[in-house]
Amino acid sequence: MLEALGLSADVETVYRVTLEHPHAEVEKVARLSGLSEGEVREAFDELADLQLLHRSTKFPDHVQPVSPEVRLTGLLAQRELELSSRQRKLEATRAAVSALTAQYSNKSGYAPEVVHRLVGPEVVHKRLEELMDQAREERLSLSPSGAQEPDILEAGKALEQKALERGVSIRTIYQDSFRNDPAVLRYVRWLASYGGLTRTVPTLPMLVVIVDNEVALVPLDPDDCRAGALELRSQGAVAAMRSLFEQFWKAATPWQEASHVDTRGLCRRDRELLHFLAMGNTDEVISRRLGVSLRTVRRRVADLMRRLNARSRFEAGVQAARSGWL
Repeated sequence: MLEALGLSADVETVYRVTLEHPHAEVEKVARLSGLSEGEVREAFDELADLQLLHRSTKFPDHVQPVSPEVRLTGLLAQRELELSSRQRKLEATRAAVSALTAQYSNKSGYAPEVVHRLVGPEVVHKRLEELMDQAREERLSLSPSGAQEPDILEAGKALEQKALERGVSIRTIYQDSFRNDPAVLRYVRWLASYGGLTRTVPTLPMLVVIVDNEVALVPLDPDDCRAGALELRSQGAVAAMRSLFEQFWKAATPWQEASHVDTRGLCRRDRELLHFLAMGNTDEVISRRLGVSLRTVRRRVADLMRRLNARSRFEAGVQAARSGWL
């Protein structure tokens, strides 16, 4: 238990025996500790070096232990000072590494790996936590349907709170379907209380996370976020992902604002659904793209077809375009 103070298990045992039997000689300490007399003498030497016992000048085998309240407290304070000093050195080293990275990252021969493959949800989640912990300026996210799970939202709150408190900007775009998700709604309200911003759009192409305009994470398989991700550090790739995010952000509706319904009674999701119908997509595809249930899609399609007096799904899309609904 006292190894951090420089006492091995055997030396600690000998010290405890001498505290209970202050005037015991080597032979008795050896018997009580289960060590050999030679091991006890070596322990006495170590304890003397640590100033945890005094030896008689006349009788070397006679020892007097120093009170733990006096000496162990001092040793502990000494170790704490040493650790504090090491911590300061580590912080200085970290600053030096950061400076070297910033100085040489864009020079030929020093460029970091521009594409890194992250396989599996656990690896991706751990990497996202590391990036969030290192973030200095901002984190941008496109979160399509299926990209958010309640346990992941809760697990990330601590790091996100720290980031927001140190001035990192967090902006997230969800699909409109998330407005009816209780877990996401709770998270968005929590995020807003610390200054995080969220908006929604009818559909999103894939999951994207951008940190400090330096790194972007995109899925290995856009249809399966759990397969893994690609970590991109190419300046061009990150800039392209940032441009994609900003385009969606401009078109998105702030979370606190109700989804706009036009004079024809169409919301953005209805117009998006009509686009999919005009392109000949099935209900299953539309359901997946909009992040809503198949039943909801079929109910909305039937309603729109009735209003457009269309006899087929494709005709509904065409009629909507001709009538200026799109």
